Parts: sequence; structure tokens; C-alpha cells
Amino acid sequence: VAVCVLLNFILGFVWYAALFMKPWTKEMGYDPNMRPDKRQMMKGMMVSIIGNFLFVWMLAFYLAGWKYFPNSNEMGTMSFAVNSALSVWLGFFVPVHLSKIVWEKHSWKLFFINSGYNLISVILVAIILAYWT
Repeated sequence: VAVCVLLNFILGFVWYAALFMKPWTKEMGYDPNMRPDKRQMMKGMMVSIIGNFLFVWMLAFYLAGWKYFPNSNEMGTMSFAVNSALSVWLGFFVPVHLSKIVWEKHSWKLFFINSGYNLISVILVAIILAYWT
């Protein structure tokens, strides 16, 4: 779980600070030149780590639960991980991001940036957990 939390934190940094920083800040309406102070940054990082821990921990329970379904052991580890990840993403993350389009006036571009991160994140974590357990 700790390894997945760390990797997911690193993925979030790469996704939002390197790959999609400019379009994400534009879509969020943030000034791209603004930098938060160190205290605010540390607080944000701690909240992110706690959120990542809760996500990974609950996904581990979710994956463990799937093993009790009949014939689930016939599925290969990679298929099991990706299938589980896609169901979590489609059932939990996509509806939240779709609601943000309607109620918080987020753009489709922001939907794809944020839900894309969640998709890659849940697949990465599910694969690691499936092979490690």
C-alpha cells in the first residue's frame, strides 16, 4: 500500500505539473505564474498523501473482494487488475467528473485531464496490488 501511495503521488505530480500543467491551470482559471507559499504547498501535499492512502487502501479491499466471485481465479492477473480498475474508474470517478461538468461548469477538456489521471492511477495501483498480493 505504501509503495502504491508513493507511486500515485509521483504520478499526480508528473500528470499535473509536467504533462498537463498549462491546460489544467487554464481550464481551472488559475494564473499560471502564481506559486503557492511553502506552507500551503506542504498542506496540499499532506492532504494528497492522505487521499492517496485512502484510495489505495480501499482499492486493495475492492480487489480482495473480487476474488470471492465464482470463477474469478480463471482470469489472469493482468486481466483481473485492468478489469477491476476500469470498473472502479467507470463506476466511481467518471460520474463525479461528469457532475462537475454540469454543476461546477467544468469543461470537457478538464474532464479528460482529471478523469484521465484517475484512469491511469487506478490501473497502475490495481496492477501493482494484483501482482503483489
